Amino acid sequence: MTSGASPERLAVLDAMALTSDPGLEAAFPESAHRILADLVSGGAALGWVEPPSRDEVEELLRHVLSAVRAGDAALRTAYLGRRLVGLGYWQRYARPTHRPHADLEKIAVDAAAHGRGVGRALTAALVADAREADIEVLTLDARGDNTHALHLYRTLGFTEYGRLPDFVAVGESRYDKVFCVLDLRREG
Repeated sequence: MTSGASPERLAVLDAMALTSDPGLEAAFPESAHRILADLVSGGAALGWVEPPSRDEVEELLRHVLSAVRAGDAALRTAYLGRRLVGLGYWQRYARPTHRPHADLEKIAVDAAAHGRGVGRALTAALVADAREADIEVLTLDARGDNTHALHLYRTLGFTEYGRLPDFVAVGESRYDKVFCVLDLRREG
């Protein structure tokens, strides 16, 4: 027996699909700001101590989309219906000697969508994008108390390669900064 309402299906879009839908593209900066600001307000480890301003998020997104157009980044967004529930991106390192490598800089999932596989779907899509872009090594860092994210990254093949104890300062609290790597050369 089935219930009357079917659950919304998760859709993970790349930057091209996002920008080809005028409605999604127009709502994206505000929706991304809401997610990031709400998560940071709740103490999420996303690189801000205070929630970012709308202008800060819009500038970040412009920068990422510009890098995507240049072939130096990938952006993924996750939607339930037409509601943005997550976003993530990686960017290629700028130094010429590091160009085959990229840093997974941000994965953010709306708190209301936690536990629905959004973070896994975004991260897996970004790893696939990195392979397609001939990225050899994908790195990331996470705050040491972000155990759910660190577990997710391990299950997707990332390994810890370093840790700076008590490096991240949030008020009086101190957290380790954990560095992880996924060597895509070993898979090919």
